[in-house]
Order: sequence, then structure tokens, then C-alpha cells
Amino acid sequence: MNDLPVAYLDHAATTPMLPEAIETMTTELGRLGNASSLHTSGRAARRVVEESRELIAERLGARPSEVVFCSGGTEANNLAIKGLFWARRGQDPVRNRVLFSSIEHHALLDPVTWLAKHEGAQVDMTPVDRQGRVLVDELRDSVAADPASVAAITTMWANNEMGTIQPIDDVVAIAREHGIWVHSDAVQAAGYVPIDFAARGLDAMTVTAHKLGGPVGVGALVMRREIDAVPLLHGGGQERDVRSGTIGVALIAAFARAVDITVGGQAETVARVEALRTRLVEGIGRIVPDSVVNGDPEPGSNHRLPNIAHVTFPGCEGDAMLMLLDAQGVECSTGSACAAGVPQPSHVLLAMGYDEQAARGSLRFSLGHTSTEADVDRLLAALPAVHERATRAAHARS
Repeated sequence: MNDLPVAYLDHAATTPMLPEAIETMTTELGRLGNASSLHTSGRAARRVVEESRELIAERLGARPSEVVFCSGGTEANNLAIKGLFWARRGQDPVRNRVLFSSIEHHALLDPVTWLAKHEGAQVDMTPVDRQGRVLVDELRDSVAADPASVAAITTMWANNEMGTIQPIDDVVAIAREHGIWVHSDAVQAAGYVPIDFAARGLDAMTVTAHKLGGPVGVGALVMRREIDAVPLLHGGGQERDVRSGTIGVALIAAFARAVDITVGGQAETVARVEALRTRLVEGIGRIVPDSVVNGDPEPGSNHRLPNIAHVTFPGCEGDAMLMLLDAQGVECSTGSACAAGVPQPSHVLLAMGYDEQAARGSLRFSLGHTSTEADVDRLLAALPAVHERATRAAHARS
């Protein structure tokens, strides 16, 4: 392999920790104290946690009491959809229906499926258009069919594969007519679009640190104080008694530092990353003229994220291209998920109306705060040979 540094184009999977977040975390790791203890060390740890909570709440447009710390996006999504469903059904047994979009991350798709299998929930999936955006009229009709039966609606803020931004305001407006709780997975969106939890009228929202320049292993469910979700974990009663467990002070402090820096510098980052994405997309188009860039082509916070380019390469297998690019020091991801080690076409692309062949022949290139023109240029330099080899391999198998 070339000795050049790796061109990392998979920031949507995880992005490098910010140096400031590393420094904050390192400092706190050297301090003693359980944030639930009443002695001096415990109170000092608690102060760090609460100051971090206040900072995150301020940056996300929420009240500090609405920020519930947990281990990351998956736990927050599980707590949201299961906790809201159980709480609402407990209030009114008729509310046994959950509505979700067909492009949700598996961290929501799988808990919803679990509720159907183990809790007897009726789950209704809202379709999307060719750009990967929820069909609002379809959602409205689904709710209107029996609004009194709906416990919760969940719609991600921005899709993790396409980058397409969802019509959150429309979803909330539909739900409000019938007193239905709404949750949104904002894991991909939080770093690149303005987030104001209160202004958008959401009841619950998921964020995680490692997509924002913070550490893996910590995230938050932002949830209205008036909602008493049923907890998944029972123990010491930490975090509003909905997420028991010893509080990770160092993780939370680094999370807050990352949120502060990332949200504070969002406008500048968006402009820089959008320019890199344009360079990447235009370069791929010149090299592979029949390639297709999926999702909404329009930039902006009502259209798509600035850092994700999802590209289909007709006649190629995405997995093969990924490994060939990796051998050249270019790291990206496919549009497919692996179940039990067996590559499967992306459920997102299938939901958008693509056939299995197109779904298998796609790659996601995602940029971030450390991305440079050199990263993009390294991809473009490697792509001609990689595409030619992947095409030959695909033809040989057919």
C-alpha cells in the first residue's frame, strides 16, 4: 500500500475525537469521584456532570432536566421507542400502534420489530420517495385511519445512508393534532444542521457523542420533562430514574466539550465540508460518467446533509469496490448491511425503490471535521483502476 496517510471517508460511521474533547476526558479520567456520592469527591463529580448537562441542553435547545445520559444512540433509541410505547399504552391500552419510517437505522428498526414480536405492538411503516424522504401524506393517512390507537411516531432527522433530511415539522404537526408523542433520531443530523429541540416541538430526540467529535460510549436521550418513559434498566435511579447506572463523568464531560465546539462552529464546518463534497461528487462524475448520486441533490438544512455522498456504480459490487479502495488507503462504507456475515442490499435503497443490484453496487462517502482536499483527491486518484477492476470482476461472475 502507498505510504500516504489513510483517506478516511467514513465519518458518518464515527468521526475522530476533537483534541479538546480528548483533553477534557483525559483530565476527568484522572479525578476520583462517583457522581452519586455525597462526599467532596462525589459532589465535584456531580458538578462536572450537571455543568455538562447544562451545556449540551443549551446547544440543543432543551432544558437541562430533559437531557438523559446513556451509553449512546442505540440505547437512547431503544429507551425512546420502548419507553414511550410502554408509558403511553400504560396510560391508555388502546394506544398500541407505533409508526416509523421505512429508512430508520437498525437501532430503531430492530426495537420496533421487537415490540411487534414480544409486546404485541402494531407497527406501521411509512414509505419514502425516491430521494429517501418520508411521504407526509402517507403518514397523515396512516394516523388518520385510527389516531386514538397511535402510541408514538418515530422519524429520523436525517438518514444515515443518503443524508436526506426529513420533514420533522410536518411529522410533529400531524402528531400534535391527535396528542401523539414524536421521537426523532438526530444522531447524523446534530453536527450539520441547526437543532432546537423545544422549537421543533419534539417529545424525544436521540444524539450521540462519537458522531460529534466526542468519545464512543456516551449519548443522550433528550426527552420532555413531562414524559415519564418506562425504563429499560432498573437500579440506582440515576438520570430521572429512567436510566440507572453509575454515571460516566469523563465520557459526559468530553461529550459536552464536543457538542459545544461542533455546534458552535457548525456554519463554518458546513460550508467547508459542502465544498469538499462538491469536489468529490464532480470528480466521481468525470471518472465514472454512469455513476448515480442518490438522495436529494439540493444542499441546505431542509434537503440533505453536507457531508454525505451516496453513489451507485452500475455493474459493480459495492463490497468489492470497498475492499479495493481500502487496499489503496481509502476508507468508506457500502450501502449494505451485513446480517450473520451475509451481505444484504440496503433496506434504505430498497425502500427508495432501487432494485437489489443497484442497492448492492453503492458506496457511501462521508466527510467530517478532519477531511481535506487531499482525502478527496486520493479517492479520485484510486477510483479509475478500482472501478475498472470491480467492473471486470462483476462481468466475470455474470
